[in-house]
Amino acid sequence: MAHYAYLDNNNMVVIVTVGKDETELINGLDTETYYAQGTPYVVKRTSYNGNYRFNYAGIGYTYDEVRDGFIPPKCHDEALVNDKCLWDCTNADHTLAL
Repeated sequence: MAHYAYLDNNNMVVIVTVGKDETELINGLDTETYYAQGTPYVVKRTSYNGNYRFNYAGIGYTYDEVRDGFIPPKCHDEALVNDKCLWDCTNADHTLAL
């Protein structure tokens, strides 16, 4: 069993669903291509354990094509994305709710 995130035109996650393991072909297609068929979405595999594409995708997360990872919604304006696709903030008055 694997999990898949459906991305809109802005690479924002709009749906997360459970599907077949990514090692299986379905009708000769890889799972991401298969699940995207007939939808307006791009589909990317995500890991419930967070060990694939950095973070488990949730609705409102963004997929970063360069990092090949899912980034949670930004917590505040001063935050910057770190190398683990999480938000870091240099302002000590803020605390992250992640």
